[in-house]
Order: sequence, then C-alpha cells, then structure tokens
Amino acid sequence: MFDNLEILDSIRLNFSPAGLIIMNFTMAVIMFGIALDLNIKQFREVIAQPKSLITGLISQFILLPAVTFLLIKIINPSPAVALGMILVAACPGGIVSNFITSLAKGNVALSISMTAFTTIAAIILTPANFALWGSLYIRTSPLLRPLEIDPLQMFMTVVILMAIPITLGILFTRYFPETAKKIMKPFRIFSFLAFVAFVVMAFANNFDHFLNFIPPIFVIVLIHNALGIFTGWSAAKIMKRPQRDLRSISLETGIQNSALGLILVFNPKIFPPELDLGGMAFIAAWWGIWHIIAGLILAGFWSKRPLAVEP
Repeated sequence: MFDNLEILDSIRLNFSPAGLIIMNFTMAVIMFGIALDLNIKQFREVIAQPKSLITGLISQFILLPAVTFLLIKIINPSPAVALGMILVAACPGGIVSNFITSLAKGNVALSISMTAFTTIAAIILTPANFALWGSLYIRTSPLLRPLEIDPLQMFMTVVILMAIPITLGILFTRYFPETAKKIMKPFRIFSFLAFVAFVVMAFANNFDHFLNFIPPIFVIVLIHNALGIFTGWSAAKIMKRPQRDLRSISLETGIQNSALGLILVFNPKIFPPELDLGGMAFIAAWWGIWHIIAGLILAGFWSKRPLAVEP
C-alpha cells in the first residue's frame, strides 16, 4: 500500500492564505468562548500540582516522536512521508485541542496550559526533535534540513490566538457573569459549526489529490494519530492522573499544530521550492483535517461517559 508514495512528492496542495487568516480569527473567537467557563483558580491549581502538566509535556515532546520513529521503521514509507510524520510529531500541541477538550469534559485549564508551554518550547524542541529523529531515520536525504522557527512569530501566535482571547473571556465572566452564562451555549454551537466548515473547505480544495492518494495517507495518519492519543492516554494512566486530566493529556498528545508543520514545509528559506515536498505537505495537511475529526469523535464518546469520582 505504501510502495508508490514517492508520486506524492511532486504534488502541490491548495491552501489559501486568506483561509488561514479566517481560521486564525475563528480560533481566537473560539478561545474567548472557552474562557467564559474558566477562572484564574483553575490555572493556579495546574501550576500548584504540576504532575499532570509535566506528564503531558513528556508525552508530547519525548514519547510521541519516539513512537513515531518506531511506526516509521515498521511501515517504511517514502523518505518525504516519513520526514513529514516526524515533523508533525515534533510540532507542539494544537489550539484545536482546547476546544475539543472542553467538549470531552476534560481539564480545559490543563489543556490550555499544555498548549501554551509546548508552543513556547517548540522554538527549541521542534527543530531539535526533527533533527534528532530525522537523522536517525535517514541521514543523506536533501529533505533533512535544519528548521528555523521565528521566536517572535511563535510568541505572537500564543499572545494573539490564546493569551488575549482567554484573558478577555475570563474578565468578561468575572464582570458580566449573567451575560457570560447566556452566550456560552451559542459560542459552543458556533465553535462546532466553524470546525465542521473548516474541515469541509480544506477537503474540498484538495478533493482530487485526496481522492487519488487517500487510501495510504488515510491509513498512515489514522494509525499515527491513534498512537498519539494512545500515547498520551497511556502516560496519564501510568502516572495515575485524574480522568479529566487523562482526557486532556490524551487529546493534547493526539492533536498537533500541523499548521505549523505546513508553514515550515512551505518556507523557502528552510525547504527550497525545487525540493519535492508533496509527501511532507500531504501528511501535515491531512493531519490537520483528521485530528479534528478524530478528536470530535473521541470527545463525543467521552462527553457521554460520566467522570469517575476521584478518591
């Protein structure tokens, strides 16, 4: 099934810059809506008892890349696809996870804290993980290049898409509690519809490519994503984390900032245009679609299961 993946490398995917701007604005609005159900006390609890946060960070930046490397050795895809998988695993958690964690009745404060920490740490750890695991897999490929992540760009991402909307949401709830309760449900409905619309648009813009290559890519990303979620779940289970924290860590590990991966792939200063990058881009792009679908399915399952009373 994975023998002809080299054909992917010459393909160019269609992703609109305007669409990315709209998605970022939508994410900021969604984060504001999520913050309507948060308070400062919840974040203080995360910092005061950091075991879950540390477990999540280890799962995200150590266990997931290692599991990805083992999967690559087993399925032996093309070099571009393999490095695309490593790149996605080296990226920080995605902001999408915060929304899906809220649907799954997980610890949203922990989810947001993990996303913030991993996003900032990605300035160093994403290039380091890509270099380490990529060089262990293949040392001579022209695709194995040093990554450069703009610290200012990462900082602005955290501030604009997370810090500002979350702060505004918490302050709004504090000073206008009754209004916050009234608009909370409409915000959740909007968030769900916005994600569905994004999945549909992303799929429609690249329908022909997905139709031709979806079987092997779908299987690879399905297995990779499932292993990511299971890795987070296993780490939390081994460390005996509460169920709400377990759900957060599982989703944070399984939902990656694949948009950052795409940005890196399409950065001509890192990967010159003459390189065949279709395999890397295809993995990151389909990850961006599938982890939303998988996350919503898992959140729907968990949302209907009561949380056990912790001792």
